[in-house]
Amino acid sequence: MKNILLTALLFICFSSFGQEAKDTKIIVRTKAKDAKFIGTSMGGSLILIRDAQTDEILAKGLTEGGTGNTDLIMNTPIERYNNIGEGAAKFEFTINIAKPKLLTIEAYAPANQKNSSVFAQTQVWLIPGKDIDGDGIILEIPGFVIEGLYPQTHQGFSIENDKAIELKANMVMMCGCTISDGGLWDSNEIEVEALIYVNGEYWKTIDMSLSTTNTFTANLNLEKTGSHEVIITAYHSKSKNTGANQINFRVSN
Repeated sequence: MKNILLTALLFICFSSFGQEAKDTKIIVRTKAKDAKFIGTSMGGSLILIRDAQTDEILAKGLTEGGTGNTDLIMNTPIERYNNIGEGAAKFEFTINIAKPKLLTIEAYAPANQKNSSVFAQTQVWLIPGKDIDGDGIILEIPGFVIEGLYPQTHQGFSIENDKAIELKANMVMMCGCTISDGGLWDSNEIEVEALIYVNGEYWKTIDMSLSTTNTFTANLNLEKTGSHEVIITAYHSKSKNTGANQINFRVSN
């Protein structure tokens, strides 16, 4: 009996102190929905890696690098175990751990487009010595980056003098990929509309169309006075991708 107890005790001791901490790597990438990876050209994606149990931030930083191989990502059928992120922007972190750790991974992307950036999150177990490399963890970032170009914020107009204005917005994919007539990201497949609100009440919706690459415009007749809010929306029916942003201006008599 004593021998059994001694053997059990020795087993517990060696199990407790024999587990060596190991450097373990994890790679995180962010990929725009229906497009490419988000990297340096868009300011990267802000990545936070947390201990899921304590919420402690273990690492944070930006994805760095390019948007990836267009043909591989957009035109090549994806088969099991195929890597699509080779050479694309990533955030890489190595931690020394002696036991498995549950991580919470957060992404805010694109980092330099605050009005269009969205939040994505997942969790993963990191096991000592078992790198999560290659493509790593890929978080999908839905949306479009939409920037109102005209009118400018809080710009004033008068019905008597101006009659009509041209609404103008710039729009790209979340990775910065261009939207053009007949291009890979075809403007003809994206419904872009301007929802007009005056003094907080809905007035009407008008269609916006591509004037030059990435730029959508529409003419708006000035018929009402007051604070105007124009919410520009984009909807791609095939991918179900959506985006929105707003312009505010004033109209007087």
